[in-house]
Amino acid sequence: MTADLIAVAHGTADPRGIRVVHDIVRQMAQLRPELPMSLGFVDVDVPAMPGLVDRVMTDTTDAVLVPLLLSSGYHVHVDIARQVARHPGLTAAPALGPHPLIADILEDRLGDLSRTDHVILAAAGSTDPRAQTDCERTATLLQARIHRPVTVAYLSGRGRRLPAALATTPGRLAIATYLLAPGAFADRLHKQAGPHRVTAPLGADPRLARLALTRYEAALRRTHATV
Repeated sequence: MTADLIAVAHGTADPRGIRVVHDIVRQMAQLRPELPMSLGFVDVDVPAMPGLVDRVMTDTTDAVLVPLLLSSGYHVHVDIARQVARHPGLTAAPALGPHPLIADILEDRLGDLSRTDHVILAAAGSTDPRAQTDCERTATLLQARIHRPVTVAYLSGRGRRLPAALATTPGRLAIATYLLAPGAFADRLHKQAGPHRVTAPLGADPRLARLALTRYEAALRRTHATV
């Protein structure tokens, strides 16, 4: 039971960020070399998702969109859902997060916390409250691992912004970067972080590639179970 896999990323003008996304898809292809796989973007970069989906669906009857996105905001519930509505045989997996594997990566990025009392989970942000809920769940998963309070702060959209969280959270702070790759949001985070320690983005961690394939398989099973 297989279908074409269309990975969907946000896109960035930062070549480091594009490299991360391509590296994740390359890892996915190495894990599943028999699987037809392509990559499209919902913003900034090409190929743009709608055109890519049109091309893929002219050659196949089954495909799964796999968001390389950390939470289920506008791009999942509107952009990707719109493509699924347009194409019979196309389905979509959920966003990568929240998931325990992502919490594991965040914990690894934080490293030694012996001098840290509180962690701020810094996320890109969204106007969709469902994305905020996803980020809060990720914070809960991380908190259970590091045995320290974790507070979510945002770089855009709804919710508490990072400068406010840093100004009002007591104790020795570390910032866990809840971003996939370098880019505009990561640059903004570093400008706002002041003297606080900031972890690297999640990057092309092999666990993300495995998670994306797990999302693909679950979506495929769900589709075939309803046929």
